[in-house]
Amino acid sequence: MLRPKKVSQTQLAKELGISQALVSLVLNGRKQGINPETYERIWAHAVERGYRPKGMHLGLSPAAQPRQVGIILRAPLRLHTPTAYFGHVQHGLHAALEPRGYTAVFLGAEDQLDADKLQRAFSPGHLFKAVVLAGEIRRPFLDMLRQFDLRLIAVSARYPGLCHSVLGNEPQALEALVQHLTGLGHRRFGWLGGNVGLGRHEARFQALESALARAGLPLNPRYCAKLAEADRAEGTEAVHLMLPFAKRRDFPTAFVTYNTLMAVGAIKAFERARRRVPRDLSIASADFSPTATDGVLHVTAAGSNPAKLGEAAARLVMDDAGARDDSFTDLMLPAQLHLGDTTGKAPAR
Repeated sequence: MLRPKKVSQTQLAKELGISQALVSLVLNGRKQGINPETYERIWAHAVERGYRPKGMHLGLSPAAQPRQVGIILRAPLRLHTPTAYFGHVQHGLHAALEPRGYTAVFLGAEDQLDADKLQRAFSPGHLFKAVVLAGEIRRPFLDMLRQFDLRLIAVSARYPGLCHSVLGNEPQALEALVQHLTGLGHRRFGWLGGNVGLGRHEARFQALESALARAGLPLNPRYCAKLAEADRAEGTEAVHLMLPFAKRRDFPTAFVTYNTLMAVGAIKAFERARRRVPRDLSIASADFSPTATDGVLHVTAAGSNPAKLGEAAARLVMDDAGARDDSFTDLMLPAQLHLGDTTGKAPAR
């Protein structure tokens, strides 16, 4: 039986329509400065054509590389009851990874994963290239993860010098909301907050205070509710905390909520109390997700699209810049103002 002819690098280069020098660099393990798609295309074609000379580093072939990305939720979130926000983050992550041949694998929430479970998941020979952390996790848990040879990307949380991160521009979002509401004549503001204790709550609350201060307006602590969770029920609860003061002359004409879910709960609670939105008061959300536009009533919101945060996290998974040193990337995505039906002119009073 005749042995098949050997395929040369020159032949591969001609078939691919690229230079032989580039083919040689890739097949000898060079990745720096080479387009990732070109890198994978060269390897795929070389393997398909049966190119196996001495010196070819098969371990560097894309087929031999880890192709999974783990997802870990912050406690106490669960996969079956995720927040709408992180559900959209995961969707954006998956949509960006799938065309590149990567698989997103849900590993659990941080309070479901102890040292033994992590050791089993990331045992020698595992296929995980990176882990995406959806939300703010505890530092001891992050330290456990950092013991493994993984790229870690935090979404909506930042750990300077410890891992990569993707964040929304909170100051920009709150500045846009305050400018919009003051432009409608609002001068009395309230805050309906949730997830107190997390960095995202503090970032949004402080950004609101700063934006109001620049407009020469105070934020009365009496009209600031700060709750442990941040769903529709907490939006309703926050309004119930405000209603005893509703007849005061300094009662806010505009409330900013921590997120869109709380805004929906707050709107329903105010309307049950016979205070119509936006005729009697305005409600705006300090983050944006498709939840703001999916309902019958579109919520005015400002923030970074969570699906875009997931896509940005996927880019950090793919980016090998800095993979061989201790540098980390912090990406901050711009915020946008989305006008809905829940804000209007301040009522005369």
